[in-house]
Amino acid sequence: MNSRLHCVYVLQSKPSPERHYVGLTTDLAERMARHNAGQVPHTSKHLPWLIETAVAFGSRVKALAFEKHLKTHSGRAFASKHF
Repeated sequence: MNSRLHCVYVLQSKPSPERHYVGLTTDLAERMARHNAGQVPHTSKHLPWLIETAVAFGSRVKALAFEKHLKTHSGRAFASKHF
């Protein structure tokens, strides 16, 4: 059994609060450092980023499914209503 947690996170751009990014990682601190250092092409233009929400899963499969859902139209609506 893998004891590593898989974290689905939602970021919000500090200078452009209407901009969000959804991702998945097993090391949130390291991933945030990469986002805010401009090392992630998708987020490099709207620095810095803040963690809006992070949800940890024991199962990578479940984490991937949740990340995929949050990237859909209905998932974005869910996130804006609940996060």
